[in-house]
Amino acid sequence: MGKRMTPAHIGLVSAVALAASIGLADRAQAADLGGNCCADLEERISELEATTVRKGNRKVSLTISGWVAEQVMWWDDGTESNVYVGGVGTTLASHFKLTGQASIAPGYQAGYVIQVETDTADPLLVNQNDDDANAGINLLQSYWFINSDRYGRLSLGQLSPASDNTAILVDGSGSLVPANWVLFDNQNFNLRINGQLTPGNWGDLAHCNFLAPGQGGLGVSGDCVGVPGNYVRYDSPTFAGFSVSADWGEDDIWDVAARYAGEFNGVKVAVAASYARSTDLRAFNNAIENVAVGYFQIGAFINHMPTGLFLYGAYGHENTDGPQAIVSTMDNSDTWYLKAGLRRKFNTLGHTVLYGEYGEKNDTLDCGMFGCDGTRNSFANGSKLKQWGLGIVQEIDAAAMSMFISYRHFEGEFDCSASCNDSTGNFGLHHEFDDFDLVKFGALINF
Repeated sequence: MGKRMTPAHIGLVSAVALAASIGLADRAQAADLGGNCCADLEERISELEATTVRKGNRKVSLTISGWVAEQVMWWDDGTESNVYVGGVGTTLASHFKLTGQASIAPGYQAGYVIQVETDTADPLLVNQNDDDANAGINLLQSYWFINSDRYGRLSLGQLSPASDNTAILVDGSGSLVPANWVLFDNQNFNLRINGQLTPGNWGDLAHCNFLAPGQGGLGVSGDCVGVPGNYVRYDSPTFAGFSVSADWGEDDIWDVAARYAGEFNGVKVAVAASYARSTDLRAFNNAIENVAVGYFQIGAFINHMPTGLFLYGAYGHENTDGPQAIVSTMDNSDTWYLKAGLRRKFNTLGHTVLYGEYGEKNDTLDCGMFGCDGTRNSFANGSKLKQWGLGIVQEIDAAAMSMFISYRHFEGEFDCSASCNDSTGNFGLHHEFDDFDLVKFGALINF
Protein backbone atom coordinates (compact mmCIF):
# COMPACT_ATOMS: atom_id res chain seq x y z
CA MET A 1 0.00 0.00 0.00
CA GLY A 2 1.15 3.56 -0.65
CA LYS A 3 1.71 6.20 1.93
CA ARG A 4 -1.35 7.71 3.61
CA MET A 5 -2.05 11.18 2.23
CA THR A 6 -2.03 13.96 4.80
CA PRO A 7 -4.28 17.02 4.62
CA ALA A 8 -1.28 18.98 3.36
CA HIS A 9 -0.81 16.52 0.48
CA ILE A 10 -4.50 16.69 -0.38
CA GLY A 11 -4.43 20.46 -0.37
CA LEU A 12 -1.37 20.60 -2.63
CA VAL A 13 -2.84 18.16 -5.16
CA SER A 14 -6.15 20.06 -5.18
CA ALA A 15 -4.36 23.36 -5.82
CA VAL A 16 -2.33 21.91 -8.68
CA ALA A 17 -5.43 20.34 -10.23
CA LEU A 18 -7.36 23.61 -9.93
CA ALA A 19 -4.54 25.64 -11.50
CA ALA A 20 -4.18 23.14 -14.34
CA SER A 21 -7.90 23.15 -15.09
CA ILE A 22 -8.02 26.96 -15.10
CA GLY A 23 -4.96 27.12 -17.37
CA LEU A 24 -6.40 24.58 -19.80
CA ALA A 25 -9.72 26.39 -19.89
CA ASP A 26 -8.05 29.74 -20.57
CA ARG A 27 -5.88 28.22 -23.35
CA ALA A 28 -8.87 26.53 -24.91
CA GLN A 29 -10.85 29.77 -24.94
CA ALA A 30 -7.88 31.67 -26.39
CA ALA A 31 -7.60 29.07 -29.14
CA ASP A 32 -11.36 29.46 -29.83
CA LEU A 33 -11.98 25.76 -29.69
CA GLY A 34 -15.61 26.06 -28.62
CA GLY A 35 -17.40 23.76 -26.16
CA ASN A 36 -17.85 24.32 -22.44
CA CYS A 37 -16.05 23.67 -19.18
CA CYS A 38 -17.46 20.17 -18.92
CA ALA A 39 -16.02 18.85 -22.18
CA ASP A 40 -13.84 15.77 -22.05
CA LEU A 41 -10.38 16.77 -20.78
CA GLU A 42 -8.42 14.49 -23.13
CA GLU A 43 -10.28 15.85 -26.14
CA ARG A 44 -9.46 19.39 -25.03
CA ILE A 45 -5.78 18.57 -24.63
CA SER A 46 -5.72 16.93 -28.07
CA GLU A 47 -7.30 20.00 -29.66
CA LEU A 48 -4.88 22.30 -27.90
CA GLU A 49 -1.89 20.30 -29.13
CA ALA A 50 -3.25 20.53 -32.68
CA THR A 51 -2.94 24.34 -32.55
CA THR A 52 0.72 24.45 -31.44
CA VAL A 53 3.61 25.39 -33.69
CA ARG A 54 4.60 21.74 -34.01
CA LYS A 55 1.66 20.83 -36.23
CA GLY A 56 -0.08 23.96 -37.49
CA ASN A 57 -3.83 24.31 -37.06
CA ARG A 58 -6.49 21.68 -37.67
CA LYS A 59 -6.61 22.39 -41.42
CA VAL A 60 -3.13 23.53 -42.51
CA SER A 61 -0.01 21.57 -41.55
CA LEU A 62 3.26 23.10 -40.39
CA THR A 63 6.72 21.59 -40.75
CA ILE A 64 9.96 23.18 -39.58
CA SER A 65 13.16 22.16 -41.36
CA GLY A 66 16.52 23.56 -42.35
CA TRP A 67 20.21 23.20 -41.63
CA VAL A 68 23.14 24.83 -39.84
CA ALA A 69 26.33 25.17 -41.91
CA GLU A 70 29.57 26.78 -40.71
CA GLN A 71 33.21 26.49 -41.71
CA VAL A 72 36.80 27.51 -41.01
CA MET A 73 38.57 28.96 -44.08
CA TRP A 74 42.31 29.55 -44.58
CA TRP A 75 43.20 31.78 -47.53
CA ASP A 76 46.36 33.04 -49.22
CA ASP A 77 46.34 35.77 -51.90
CA GLY A 78 50.06 35.43 -52.63
CA THR A 79 51.08 38.20 -50.25
CA GLU A 80 48.77 37.92 -47.26
CA SER A 81 47.16 34.92 -45.59
CA ASN A 82 44.75 34.42 -42.70
CA VAL A 83 42.10 32.14 -41.19
CA TYR A 84 38.42 33.11 -40.91
CA VAL A 85 35.46 31.42 -39.21
CA GLY A 86 32.05 31.91 -40.79
CA GLY A 87 29.22 30.55 -42.88
CA VAL A 88 29.19 28.91 -46.30
CA GLY A 89 27.57 31.73 -48.30
CA THR A 90 24.10 33.17 -48.69
CA THR A 91 21.48 30.84 -50.25
CA LEU A 92 23.53 27.96 -48.77
CA ALA A 93 23.77 29.49 -45.30
CA SER A 94 22.17 28.31 -42.07
CA HIS A 95 18.41 28.75 -42.23
CA PHE A 96 15.05 27.49 -41.10
CA LYS A 97 12.06 26.87 -43.33
CA LEU A 98 8.36 26.77 -42.46
CA THR A 99 6.30 24.75 -44.93
CA GLY A 100 2.81 23.37 -44.92
CA GLN A 101 -0.26 22.60 -46.94
CA ALA A 102 -3.92 21.72 -46.71
CA SER A 103 -6.15 19.58 -48.91
CA ILE A 104 -8.71 21.54 -50.94
CA ALA A 105 -10.22 18.52 -52.67
CA PRO A 106 -8.95 15.10 -53.74
CA GLY A 107 -5.82 15.78 -55.81
CA TYR A 108 -5.69 19.52 -54.98
CA GLN A 109 -3.70 21.26 -52.23
CA ALA A 110 -2.87 24.79 -51.10
CA GLY A 111 0.28 25.57 -49.17
CA TYR A 112 3.04 27.99 -48.25
CA VAL A 113 6.80 28.32 -47.75
CA ILE A 114 8.62 30.82 -45.50
CA GLN A 115 12.42 30.54 -45.43
CA VAL A 116 14.56 32.71 -43.16
CA GLU A 117 18.34 32.72 -43.51
CA THR A 118 20.62 33.37 -40.53
CA ASP A 119 23.80 34.35 -42.34
CA THR A 120 26.96 34.63 -40.23
CA ALA A 121 30.30 35.91 -41.59
CA ASP A 122 29.62 35.40 -45.28
CA PRO A 123 32.48 34.27 -47.57
CA LEU A 124 30.68 36.11 -50.38
CA LEU A 125 31.32 39.39 -48.55
CA VAL A 126 34.48 39.02 -46.45
CA ASN A 127 37.88 40.09 -47.79
CA GLN A 128 41.43 40.87 -46.71
CA ASN A 129 40.22 43.72 -44.49
CA ASP A 130 36.93 42.35 -43.13
CA ASP A 131 36.38 38.95 -41.55
CA ASP A 132 32.89 39.70 -40.16
CA ALA A 133 30.87 40.90 -43.16
CA ASN A 134 27.47 39.23 -43.16
CA ALA A 135 23.93 39.60 -44.44
CA GLY A 136 22.41 39.00 -41.00
CA ILE A 137 18.89 37.61 -40.76
CA ASN A 138 17.38 37.62 -44.22
CA LEU A 139 13.97 36.62 -45.57
CA LEU A 140 14.95 34.35 -48.43
CA GLN A 141 11.54 33.03 -49.53
CA SER A 142 7.90 33.74 -48.70
CA TYR A 143 5.18 32.48 -51.03
CA TRP A 144 1.96 30.51 -51.34
CA PHE A 145 1.09 27.84 -53.87
CA ILE A 146 -1.82 25.87 -55.26
CA ASN A 147 -0.97 22.37 -56.42
CA SER A 148 -2.78 19.85 -58.59
CA ASP A 149 -1.48 16.30 -58.72
CA ARG A 150 -2.55 16.24 -62.36
CA TYR A 151 -1.90 19.78 -63.65
CA GLY A 152 1.07 21.02 -61.58
CA ARG A 153 1.82 23.80 -59.14
CA LEU A 154 1.33 27.59 -59.33
CA SER A 155 3.36 29.68 -56.85
CA LEU A 156 3.34 33.41 -56.16
CA GLY A 157 5.58 35.56 -53.95
CA GLN A 158 9.27 35.83 -53.13
CA LEU A 159 10.61 32.55 -54.42
CA SER A 160 13.43 30.86 -56.27
CA PRO A 161 13.02 31.29 -60.07
CA ALA A 162 13.11 28.31 -62.40
CA SER A 163 16.70 28.97 -63.48
CA ASP A 164 18.09 29.49 -59.97
CA ASN A 165 20.79 26.83 -59.47
CA THR A 166 19.45 24.78 -62.38
CA ALA A 167 22.81 23.32 -63.34
CA ILE A 168 24.03 23.04 -59.73
CA LEU A 169 21.15 21.12 -58.19
CA VAL A 170 21.52 18.03 -60.38
CA ASP A 171 24.78 17.28 -58.54
CA GLY A 172 23.89 14.22 -56.46
CA SER A 173 27.41 13.41 -55.28
CA GLY A 174 26.97 14.84 -51.79
CA SER A 175 29.70 17.45 -52.41
CA LEU A 176 27.49 20.25 -53.77
CA VAL A 177 28.00 22.64 -50.82
CA PRO A 178 31.83 22.61 -50.64
CA ALA A 179 32.37 22.40 -54.42
CA ASN A 180 30.37 24.10 -57.20
CA TRP A 181 31.05 26.70 -59.88
CA VAL A 182 29.84 29.79 -57.96
CA LEU A 183 32.46 31.95 -56.16
CA PHE A 184 30.96 31.40 -52.72
CA ASP A 185 34.28 31.40 -50.87
CA ASN A 186 36.27 34.29 -52.31
CA GLN A 187 34.00 36.60 -54.26
CA ASN A 188 34.94 39.82 -52.48
CA PHE A 189 38.67 39.26 -51.97
CA ASN A 190 40.75 41.91 -53.76
CA LEU A 191 43.05 40.75 -56.54
CA ARG A 192 46.78 41.45 -56.66
CA ILE A 193 49.24 41.93 -59.50
CA ASN A 194 52.85 41.19 -58.55
CA GLY A 195 51.97 41.44 -54.89
CA GLN A 196 50.22 44.81 -55.20
CA LEU A 197 46.50 45.43 -54.96
CA THR A 198 45.02 46.52 -58.28
CA PRO A 199 45.20 50.27 -59.01
CA GLY A 200 42.65 52.65 -57.51
CA ASN A 201 41.08 53.73 -60.82
CA TRP A 202 40.28 50.08 -61.40
CA GLY A 203 38.17 50.06 -58.27
CA ASP A 204 40.38 47.57 -56.42
CA LEU A 205 39.43 44.60 -58.56
CA ALA A 206 38.06 41.59 -56.73
CA HIS A 207 37.07 38.07 -57.73
CA CYS A 208 33.47 39.32 -57.88
CA ASN A 209 34.39 41.31 -61.01
CA PHE A 210 34.66 37.98 -62.82
CA LEU A 211 30.88 38.07 -63.28
CA ALA A 212 28.75 37.66 -66.35
CA PRO A 213 29.24 41.25 -67.59
CA GLY A 214 25.74 42.18 -68.67
CA GLN A 215 23.76 40.82 -65.78
CA GLY A 216 24.11 43.93 -63.67
CA GLY A 217 24.24 42.22 -60.32
CA LEU A 218 21.69 39.46 -60.87
CA GLY A 219 24.11 36.79 -59.77
CA VAL A 220 27.64 35.48 -59.92
CA SER A 221 29.00 33.75 -62.97
CA GLY A 222 27.63 30.24 -63.28
CA ASP A 223 24.34 31.06 -61.57
CA CYS A 224 23.27 34.34 -63.10
CA VAL A 225 19.76 34.39 -61.65
CA GLY A 226 21.07 33.12 -58.38
CA VAL A 227 18.78 34.59 -55.71
CA PRO A 228 15.05 34.45 -54.95
CA GLY A 229 12.88 37.33 -56.15
CA ASN A 230 9.26 38.32 -56.65
CA TYR A 231 7.86 35.92 -59.26
CA VAL A 232 4.87 33.97 -60.47
CA ARG A 233 6.07 30.42 -61.16
CA TYR A 234 4.58 27.27 -62.66
CA ASP A 235 5.97 23.74 -62.16
CA SER A 236 4.58 20.79 -64.07
CA PRO A 237 4.01 17.33 -62.61
CA THR A 238 6.81 14.83 -63.17
CA PHE A 239 6.08 12.38 -65.96
CA ALA A 240 8.48 9.52 -66.72
CA GLY A 241 11.21 11.49 -64.96
CA PHE A 242 10.61 14.74 -66.92
CA SER A 243 9.31 18.07 -65.62
CA VAL A 244 9.26 21.71 -66.79
CA SER A 245 9.09 25.06 -65.01
CA ALA A 246 8.53 28.69 -66.01
CA ASP A 247 8.18 32.04 -64.26
CA TRP A 248 7.97 35.79 -64.72
CA GLY A 249 8.68 38.76 -62.44
CA GLU A 250 11.17 41.37 -61.22
CA ASP A 251 10.43 43.93 -63.99
CA ASP A 252 11.13 42.11 -66.30
CA ILE A 253 12.73 38.70 -66.04
CA TRP A 254 11.41 35.40 -67.30
CA ASP A 255 12.78 31.87 -67.03
CA VAL A 256 12.06 28.44 -68.46
CA ALA A 257 13.62 25.17 -67.30
CA ALA A 258 13.42 21.44 -68.01
CA ARG A 259 14.63 18.57 -65.83
CA TYR A 260 15.03 14.82 -66.04
CA ALA A 261 16.09 12.17 -63.52
CA GLY A 262 16.14 8.39 -63.87
CA GLU A 263 18.00 5.19 -63.14
CA PHE A 264 19.00 2.47 -65.59
CA ASN A 265 20.73 -0.79 -64.65
CA GLY A 266 22.33 0.70 -61.55
CA VAL A 267 23.26 4.00 -63.21
CA LYS A 268 21.64 7.20 -61.94
CA VAL A 269 21.27 10.07 -64.41
CA ALA A 270 20.08 13.64 -63.85
CA VAL A 271 20.01 16.46 -66.42
CA ALA A 272 18.63 20.01 -66.13
CA ALA A 273 18.72 23.05 -68.41
CA SER A 274 17.25 26.55 -68.25
CA TYR A 275 17.15 29.88 -70.05
CA ALA A 276 16.64 33.23 -68.28
CA ARG A 277 16.14 36.60 -69.95
CA SER A 278 16.13 40.07 -68.43
CA THR A 279 14.71 42.96 -70.48
CA ASP A 280 14.87 45.62 -67.78
CA LEU A 281 15.94 49.16 -68.73
CA ARG A 282 19.48 49.97 -67.59
CA ALA A 283 21.59 53.08 -67.20
CA PHE A 284 24.71 53.40 -69.37
CA ASN A 285 26.80 56.58 -69.58
CA ASN A 286 24.04 58.60 -67.87
CA ALA A 287 21.41 57.42 -70.36
CA ILE A 288 18.65 54.84 -69.99
CA GLU A 289 19.06 52.08 -72.56
CA ASN A 290 16.98 48.98 -73.30
CA VAL A 291 19.53 46.19 -72.90
CA ALA A 292 18.42 42.55 -72.83
CA VAL A 293 20.53 39.86 -71.24
CA GLY A 294 20.00 36.13 -71.74
CA TYR A 295 21.60 33.24 -69.87
CA PHE A 296 21.53 29.55 -70.76
CA GLN A 297 22.82 26.85 -68.42
CA ILE A 298 22.84 23.07 -68.41
CA GLY A 299 24.07 20.55 -65.86
CA ALA A 300 24.34 16.75 -65.92
CA PHE A 301 25.19 14.12 -63.31
CA ILE A 302 25.86 10.41 -63.77
CA ASN A 303 26.56 7.94 -60.96
CA HIS A 304 27.46 4.27 -61.35
CA MET A 305 25.87 2.89 -58.17
CA PRO A 306 27.76 -0.44 -57.88
CA THR A 307 31.20 1.23 -57.92
CA GLY A 308 30.23 4.69 -56.64
CA LEU A 309 32.03 6.47 -59.49
CA PHE A 310 30.40 9.74 -60.56
CA LEU A 311 30.84 12.54 -63.07
CA TYR A 312 29.20 15.96 -62.97
CA GLY A 313 29.44 18.77 -65.50
CA ALA A 314 27.89 22.20 -66.06
CA TYR A 315 28.00 24.83 -68.81
CA GLY A 316 26.64 28.38 -68.97
CA HIS A 317 26.52 31.01 -71.72
CA GLU A 318 25.46 34.65 -71.52
CA ASN A 319 24.57 36.94 -74.41
CA THR A 320 23.66 40.65 -74.43
CA ASP A 321 21.41 42.48 -76.89
CA GLY A 322 20.97 46.25 -77.17
CA PRO A 323 22.46 49.40 -78.75
CA GLN A 324 25.59 48.51 -80.69
CA ALA A 325 27.70 51.12 -78.91
CA ILE A 326 27.08 49.28 -75.66
CA VAL A 327 26.88 45.67 -76.74
CA SER A 328 30.14 45.91 -78.74
CA THR A 329 31.99 46.47 -75.47
CA MET A 330 30.46 43.39 -73.80
CA ASP A 331 31.87 39.99 -74.57
CA ASN A 332 29.41 37.13 -74.49
CA SER A 333 30.65 34.93 -71.67
CA ASP A 334 31.06 31.19 -71.15
CA THR A 335 31.45 29.23 -67.94
CA TRP A 336 32.09 25.52 -67.60
CA TYR A 337 32.81 23.20 -64.71
CA LEU A 338 33.66 19.51 -64.19
CA LYS A 339 33.77 17.36 -61.08
CA ALA A 340 34.54 13.64 -60.83
CA GLY A 341 35.02 11.30 -57.94
CA LEU A 342 33.91 8.35 -55.88
CA ARG A 343 30.95 8.02 -53.52
CA ARG A 344 31.26 4.85 -51.41
CA LYS A 345 30.32 3.65 -47.95
CA PHE A 346 33.71 2.74 -46.47
CA ASN A 347 32.53 2.81 -42.84
CA THR A 348 29.39 2.62 -40.73
CA LEU A 349 29.10 6.41 -40.39
CA GLY A 350 27.81 6.88 -43.91
CA HIS A 351 29.03 7.55 -47.45
CA THR A 352 32.45 9.05 -48.09
CA VAL A 353 32.85 11.31 -51.13
CA LEU A 354 36.25 11.87 -52.77
CA TYR A 355 36.32 14.40 -55.62
CA GLY A 356 38.41 16.56 -57.88
CA GLU A 357 37.11 19.69 -59.68
CA TYR A 358 38.12 22.03 -62.51
CA GLY A 359 36.38 25.00 -64.07
CA GLU A 360 36.83 28.13 -66.19
CA LYS A 361 35.02 31.45 -66.51
CA ASN A 362 35.83 32.99 -69.91
CA ASP A 363 35.17 36.63 -70.88
CA THR A 364 33.22 37.18 -67.67
CA LEU A 365 35.25 40.08 -66.24
CA ASP A 366 33.02 43.08 -65.53
CA CYS A 367 34.21 45.40 -68.27
CA GLY A 368 32.60 48.36 -66.49
CA MET A 369 35.81 48.53 -64.47
CA PHE A 370 37.61 49.77 -67.59
CA GLY A 371 35.16 51.98 -69.40
CA CYS A 372 32.65 49.78 -71.23
CA ASP A 373 30.04 52.37 -70.21
CA GLY A 374 31.81 54.94 -72.40
CA THR A 375 33.30 56.98 -69.55
CA ARG A 376 36.88 55.84 -70.25
CA ASN A 377 38.83 54.93 -73.36
CA SER A 378 39.73 51.35 -72.57
CA PHE A 379 37.89 48.29 -71.34
CA ALA A 380 38.48 44.60 -70.72
CA ASN A 381 37.88 42.66 -73.92
CA GLY A 382 38.94 39.22 -72.72
CA SER A 383 39.39 37.44 -69.40
CA LYS A 384 39.80 33.99 -67.89
CA LEU A 385 39.43 32.71 -64.34
CA LYS A 386 40.56 29.11 -63.78
CA GLN A 387 39.86 27.05 -60.68
CA TRP A 388 40.74 23.56 -59.56
CA GLY A 389 40.48 21.71 -56.30
CA LEU A 390 40.29 18.49 -54.28
CA GLY A 391 38.10 17.52 -51.37
CA ILE A 392 36.59 14.90 -49.05
CA VAL A 393 33.09 14.74 -47.61
CA GLN A 394 32.09 12.34 -44.83
CA GLU A 395 28.38 11.82 -44.26
CA ILE A 396 27.21 10.92 -40.74
CA ASP A 397 23.81 9.34 -41.21
CA ALA A 398 22.93 9.06 -37.51
CA ALA A 399 23.16 12.85 -37.15
CA ALA A 400 21.90 13.88 -40.63
CA MET A 401 25.28 15.57 -40.98
CA SER A 402 28.05 16.08 -43.54
CA MET A 403 31.62 17.12 -42.72
CA PHE A 404 34.00 18.34 -45.42
CA ILE A 405 37.55 19.51 -46.04
CA SER A 406 38.67 20.93 -49.38
CA TYR A 407 41.43 22.80 -51.19
CA ARG A 408 40.81 25.25 -54.07
CA HIS A 409 43.20 27.18 -56.33
CA PHE A 410 42.35 30.18 -58.56
CA GLU A 411 44.27 31.85 -61.43
CA GLY A 412 43.02 34.94 -63.26
CA GLU A 413 44.05 37.05 -66.26
CA PHE A 414 42.55 39.63 -68.61
CA ASP A 415 43.27 41.79 -71.68
CA CYS A 416 42.46 45.44 -72.30
CA SER A 417 41.28 46.87 -75.61
CA ALA A 418 43.91 49.60 -75.11
CA SER A 419 46.52 50.23 -72.46
CA CYS A 420 44.80 50.13 -69.07
CA ASN A 421 45.94 53.49 -67.75
CA ASP A 422 45.78 54.43 -64.12
CA SER A 423 46.72 57.55 -62.21
CA THR A 424 49.89 55.76 -61.14
CA GLY A 425 51.01 54.71 -64.61
CA ASN A 426 50.41 52.60 -67.71
CA PHE A 427 49.74 48.93 -67.02
CA GLY A 428 49.68 47.63 -70.59
CA LEU A 429 47.37 45.29 -72.49
CA HIS A 430 47.67 41.95 -70.68
CA HIS A 431 47.55 41.28 -66.96
CA GLU A 432 47.85 38.17 -64.81
CA PHE A 433 46.62 38.22 -61.25
CA ASP A 434 48.47 36.54 -58.41
CA ASP A 435 47.21 33.06 -57.57
CA PHE A 436 44.69 32.65 -54.78
CA ASP A 437 44.47 29.53 -52.58
CA LEU A 438 42.06 28.47 -49.88
CA VAL A 439 41.43 25.49 -47.61
CA LYS A 440 38.16 25.08 -45.76
CA PHE A 441 36.87 22.69 -43.14
CA GLY A 442 33.25 22.65 -42.06
CA ALA A 443 30.04 20.78 -41.54
CA LEU A 444 26.35 20.93 -42.30
CA ILE A 445 23.72 19.40 -40.03
CA ASN A 446 20.10 19.05 -41.11
CA PHE A 447 17.04 19.30 -38.91
